[in-house]
Amino acid sequence: MKKNIGIVICLAAVILSGCGKDSQSYFEESSEWTEEASVLEPAAEEHETSEEEKYCVYVCGAVKSPGVYELPAGGRIYEAILMAGGFLENASKDSINQAEEVADGQMIKILTEEEAEAQPLAQEDLKNTDGRVNLNTASAEDLMSLPGIGEAKAMSILSYREEHGRFSSIEDIMNITGIKEGVYSKIKDYITVN
Repeated sequence: MKKNIGIVICLAAVILSGCGKDSQSYFEESSEWTEEASVLEPAAEEHETSEEEKYCVYVCGAVKSPGVYELPAGGRIYEAILMAGGFLENASKDSINQAEEVADGQMIKILTEEEAEAQPLAQEDLKNTDGRVNLNTASAEDLMSLPGIGEAKAMSILSYREEHGRFSSIEDIMNITGIKEGVYSKIKDYITVN
């Protein structure tokens, strides 16, 4: 009987020691899998970054290479100017807020010093409103610098202003045909009614 108990104990010890080896190899394989998974993570992050949202902007006026340029969402006006070759010698560098974030479809016009001097009122408005376009004083050209506002919509804004007087709030711009929630959401941060 004692011999049987001893045999059972020996068998149990052998089985347990075998399990220990199997579990050790399992943990080794598991840690290898974890290392492989961690190696794959940066590749997934790189894939996400490659799909970063891009904005197209039109840079014109007193720059070396006017044209349409693409830059990441959240890019700044100074970056768009650099992409367009930088300022010409006669550019009025203070006529635009270079630190402002760009909007998709925005026209960035750099005035010459002569043009800037010819528009003292517009320059004063620019200083007072931190670069936002004042719907009550803006010219058609100023309005066309807004994303999604072309010549036709700019003329509609001017006509509306002549017929109805001053805009009392920026939301009033949605009273104009062709300017609804979609366009408004693109331009609301760039307009004022001061």
